[in-house]
Amino acid sequence: MGKDMSSNISQQLLTETAETVLARRYYLKDGNGNMLENWDSLCRRVADAVATVDSDLGDYEAIREKFFDMIHRLDFLPNSPCLMNAGTDLGQLSACFVLPVDDSMDGIFTSIRNGALVHKTGGGTGYSFSRLRPKNSAVRSTQGVASGPLSFAAVFDAATETIKQGGKRRGANMGVLRVDHPDIMGFISAKEDQNKFTNFNFSVAITDAFMAAVKTNSDYDLIDPSDNQVVDSLNAAKVFDKIIDLSWHNGEPGVLFLDAANRSNPTPQLGEFEATNPCGEQFLLPYESCNLGSINLGQYVNEGKVDFERLGKTVKTAVRFLDNVIDCNRFPIPEIADMTRKTRKIGLGIMGMHDMLIQLGLPYGDEKGRKASVEVTRFIREQAEETSIELAEIKGAFPAYDPKLNDYPARRNAALTSIQPTGTVSMIADCASGCEPYFSVVMEKNVMDGDRFLMVNKHFEAVARKEGFFSDALLKKVARTGTVVGHDEIPANWQNIFRTAQDISPEEHIRMQGALQTNGVDSSISKTINLPGSASKEDVRLSYMLGFELGCKGLTVYRDGSRDSQVLNTGSSDEKETATVSSQGLFHKKELPDVLSAKRYRLKDANGNTIYIIVCFGENETPMEVFAKFPFDNRVDLKDKSTMWTTTCRLVSLALRYQIPMEEVIKQLDRSSGHMLDLPAQLGKLLKSFMAGTRNGFSSSCPECPGALVFEEGCEVCRECGYSKCS
Repeated sequence: MGKDMSSNISQQLLTETAETVLARRYYLKDGNGNMLENWDSLCRRVADAVATVDSDLGDYEAIREKFFDMIHRLDFLPNSPCLMNAGTDLGQLSACFVLPVDDSMDGIFTSIRNGALVHKTGGGTGYSFSRLRPKNSAVRSTQGVASGPLSFAAVFDAATETIKQGGKRRGANMGVLRVDHPDIMGFISAKEDQNKFTNFNFSVAITDAFMAAVKTNSDYDLIDPSDNQVVDSLNAAKVFDKIIDLSWHNGEPGVLFLDAANRSNPTPQLGEFEATNPCGEQFLLPYESCNLGSINLGQYVNEGKVDFERLGKTVKTAVRFLDNVIDCNRFPIPEIADMTRKTRKIGLGIMGMHDMLIQLGLPYGDEKGRKASVEVTRFIREQAEETSIELAEIKGAFPAYDPKLNDYPARRNAALTSIQPTGTVSMIADCASGCEPYFSVVMEKNVMDGDRFLMVNKHFEAVARKEGFFSDALLKKVARTGTVVGHDEIPANWQNIFRTAQDISPEEHIRMQGALQTNGVDSSISKTINLPGSASKEDVRLSYMLGFELGCKGLTVYRDGSRDSQVLNTGSSDEKETATVSSQGLFHKKELPDVLSAKRYRLKDANGNTIYIIVCFGENETPMEVFAKFPFDNRVDLKDKSTMWTTTCRLVSLALRYQIPMEEVIKQLDRSSGHMLDLPAQLGKLLKSFMAGTRNGFSSSCPECPGALVFEEGCEVCRECGYSKCS
């Protein structure tokens, strides 16, 4: 195939967003930042590197082309490190790792060092701090007292902040503590302030015994891990209430159901699961890694039916690809290499599940949608195991396999399937992430000259045009409200099919996760249980209880708007009103108390300078004052800009205190905006979020582009440029 023809095919396959993501994050570049690749050459680089493992086998050329076609057609995409690093000098292809944290200074700082090496090569790490003795317990070797898990977690966090993975992938960690650790209450509250442990997701490892005690309102034992002695007890219901309080507050900590995970541990003879990777879909033993890839289910619907024959062929090729990745991988430390090759775990996942359901005409949230999804994941698992057994006959079973201890046939890989986050790779494939529903079907995109245009989901546009309800006016309404529900122009059946993440009830989210977990997923699932901003703490409780009963291995609950930037301080909101007569009539100016609640938002201007915007709130959490602060006001090149921003903020604050309608303030800000990264545009965006009742503000703004962040798959991600806070 000629180069021009190949390039034309790429252009047909990839959306503008996909090309943007690839150019920013995946295509190789020279020392001056010039791109050395396009989609065709990237796919060839990855396929050739991974196929090299089979260069001495008779089917080498055929498998090499199958790898290329599968990736190039967007039927399957491997995880980001593989796309970035395969065929390069770095050669680290794994997405996630779990590292042990032993109860000694040597063990702790060895783990910090190993984590830094992992982050440097683009991986994420999970740590259990459950082996560390509690705060203030005796340390015999020094005659002193222990500082506890949280103090050391802060050191891990600082080390991650320093590395930042060279700009391509940010450092990301999962921190886990068992619910029966004596320091559990401090751990539960550790991320109440979202400015702390910013490079960690925290999850509590919950046991069946604890959940039984919750149900009976009983006490349970706290155990010192240094000697396994009971040192105290707590009321389980009260501890569970605290977890719920903080999860309702900002989504952390999450919960991991440890016993459920260990019941499906494929190699219990090697140890028990203690922790997961950063987004929770991979329970791994210490020093294990996992190599991930996802099949785009949206590619396998033909005339309203799933093409299982073609899907089965892709599964077989994908399993072979991921198994090969283990052998051509350059692991960051030898312990990881040894353990990974001992169990040869892979994580074959999915993306575009919502695309599949839409094409099948099935709603995500009802029983029919779950049944169809389960049928597909079960089929994938069966085909994956069949392929792994065949590979074991050719290449040998994973070395830790023992027919006396493992009650399954000899296969090449100890674990086969998971459902992982696919934030950026699903953007390349132009499909919904993982097993998540779409977050929206019409989004407003902001471009650099201040203009805005609507991004419309390809399935929604096709259906709307075919059914005759497509119009610009409707798209604007859907973009403004964030939902297709309640718009009379849209037939009821299509409103149901195109319900998005916020329209689907928490119970429906959890029932989907539970159904998938127990029908075809070896490891775990990265998924967000979306709750409306109005959700109560009881809603969070019911979500956790239902997830536990349905066999989920972990849950992340996110209440809309709950991860806004941290409140600086809270005080009285007893404003006073004063009336002022002007030539224009009577205005009421709010007199503000000495202390107001506030939020701080961090952003960057067009030149990459960091700016802080602080918003103070009056009664009913209405914005009353805004301030802009440059961290380095003494810089000569920022003097004029700092003065301009300060003046703008003073004028906006004055307008707010005189109760000028916020939409009028926004209108003026929009008119004076010249760039989506300038202050008027940012302030306008912030005030719009308050008018919409989301109060997301700049916490929903991507730090790398003018796009908005959404919370899905357990992490904040940008669906415009591919930025992810977790990877």
